[in-house]
Amino acid sequence: MSNTLPLDLPNRRNRYLVMRHGHSEANRQGRIISSPVQGIASFGLSARGRAEVSEVLSAWRWPRPTRIVHSDFLRTTQTAMRVAEHFGIATSVDAGLREREFGELEGGEDARYADVWAWDAVDAGHERFGVEPVDAVAERMIAVLQGLEEGYEGEVVLLVSHGDPLQILLSALAGVDLRHHRDRPPLQPAEVVVLSE
Repeated sequence: MSNTLPLDLPNRRNRYLVMRHGHSEANRQGRIISSPVQGIASFGLSARGRAEVSEVLSAWRWPRPTRIVHSDFLRTTQTAMRVAEHFGIATSVDAGLREREFGELEGGEDARYADVWAWDAVDAGHERFGVEPVDAVAERMIAVLQGLEEGYEGEVVLLVSHGDPLQILLSALAGVDLRHHRDRPPLQPAEVVVLSE
């Protein structure tokens, strides 16, 4: 696959916000938790993460969401549920928004992310360490948007996902060479970004 992803979203029928989950137990422990086996059942928000989400909600300055779609990992589910409760709306799950799989690095120190990102900068299709390739992450994230475009119109959709997948999605939408997805400032825990029209 090429290093850029062709997008077919020229005239969006909905508006989109993306949100990274709040600080999690995985973040607190400095561990890579990317497998659904661990991520769905455990490693939810830390106390700090719950506070971050509350702070974002108390100072909300973005369009009010009418629909929330989130990864099925516990940390994103808990973030989405707090936002949904605040606005009185329902949530739905889409596994396409899951964390990037980090293969054999699962459960290890999060300092190893840098090793993966160094290879990302060389080849967006690499699978070193058994990781999910950048271009595959971009494809599944874009597929979520395309599905929402086909299913809804006039909604303000909040997508709650993870740092790497959102970094890759934002790069893909901007037409950036996916090898350079780490060049943009990373989203901070509980950060919200409006997708440009």
